[in-house]
This record gives sequence, C-alpha cells and structure tokens, in this order.
Amino acid sequence: MYQKRIIVCLDVRDGQVTKGIRFKGNVDIGDPVELARRYYETGVDELVFYDITASAEGRGVMLSVVEAVAEQIFIPFSVGGGISTVQQMRDVLLAGAEKISLNSQAVRNPEIIADGAARFGRQCIVLGMDALADPVMPSGYRVVINGGRTPTDRDALAWAIEAVERGAGEIVLNSIDADGTRDGYECRLTRMISEAVSVPVVASGGAGTPDHLEQVFQEGRADAALVASMVHYGDYTVPQIKDHLSRCGIPVRLQYR
Repeated sequence: MYQKRIIVCLDVRDGQVTKGIRFKGNVDIGDPVELARRYYETGVDELVFYDITASAEGRGVMLSVVEAVAEQIFIPFSVGGGISTVQQMRDVLLAGAEKISLNSQAVRNPEIIADGAARFGRQCIVLGMDALADPVMPSGYRVVINGGRTPTDRDALAWAIEAVERGAGEIVLNSIDADGTRDGYECRLTRMISEAVSVPVVASGGAGTPDHLEQVFQEGRADAALVASMVHYGDYTVPQIKDHLSRCGIPVRLQYR
C-alpha cells in the first residue's frame, strides 16, 4: 500500500503567509521562507504555495518568493496563483517548483491544462479546485474561482473529470464551506471526486485534528491531505499528525531527513 501524503499549504498575500475562514478575515501568519523550512525540517511530504491574490489582481506569481522557498526545501513543491500561460509555467518551474497548480485560469481557458501537460508532462499539472455546496448543481457542488470570490456555472464533479481528461495529473480539492473552520474535511465531496477520476486527489479545507485526516483518508478516499491552520497556529506538528495516522494503520512516511 502506498503512503498517504501530508501537505502543508502556504497561502501567500503581500509576501506573507496568511489564513482566513472560508476565504475571509485573513490573518498574517509569518514569512513563507521561514515556515517552509520549518515544515520541511519536521517531515512534511510536500508544500503548496498559493499566491492567493494573483488572479484577482491580474498578475503572475511572485517568483522571487518561490525561488527563496525552493532554496530551503528538498521535497515536492507546488505553486499556483495567476498562472495563465505556458511561459509562466516554465518560469515557475525554473524558479524551483516541481508542480504547477491551475485554478481560476484553467476554468477561464481549459486548453491551458492540455498545453501544460504536453509541454512539461501531466505529473507537473495540478488542478486546484474550490468547490461550494450548491443543491442546484448536478453533483451538489459548484466551482468558484478568484479565491472564492466568483461563482461559476461549472459543476465540480464534471469539471474534475474534464480536467483529468485534458491532462491534469492531480487534483487539490478544496471545500469552501469547510475552509479554515477546523471542523473536518468535506468527506462526501472528496470521496465523490476520488472515485470518479484516475489521478490522485488531495483533500483540502477543514483540517483541525489528526482525526480529521484519518477520516478523510478512510471515508473520503483521499490520496493526500492538505493542512494549514492546525499547524500554522501550533495546535499540532507534522510529526504528531503522522504518528497518529500511523497508529491508526494509515501508511505515512515516518523516517525524516
């Protein structure tokens, strides 16, 4: 059985890691370079860096911050925010990222998924999706873009399937309803997407305790789980989370560098 991954999310705004609840009321947490190094040294499996205002502000990712983070870590590193061209993907990869996360721009121009996969390989292309519960939609979830600001007419399940068909090699699935609440992941949403696609699905939004990760791995069928608030605020460390999962029989990487 392959190991489940623990991924720490660094939402970056104005050069600082920030965290809110359901994309609102953000509070600055600290320097992304220092935090990246700390999480790497304590055994996190991957890092995700989101420039959360890039799309809304119509600009690209802050490459200088990406480069500074990449110099401190030796684990897979995914970067997203405002990436709308193959050249921007190339720039981010050359800055030190292993994966490109496409979210709002992919909804606006789905061809960018195929273009990126053809140029860099589908293992480099991650679909970031923010989903909001909406009974009007066929799956019960609506895709929202621009950092939770703009609802679309896309159904979450249909979009996940289409994105994988276009070349996405992984999906980071964030529940807006659960985001930042620390009340647990949206397991129903996670399982629905996980069972519908052939690529890894990363659960995101709502992690508050190690039990929540156990639940989303068992019930939600997630391949990886993204955490933010529960480690940023010092409630738990990455080793504590992994030790709990290991005791529950969930395979995780315990041997750190």
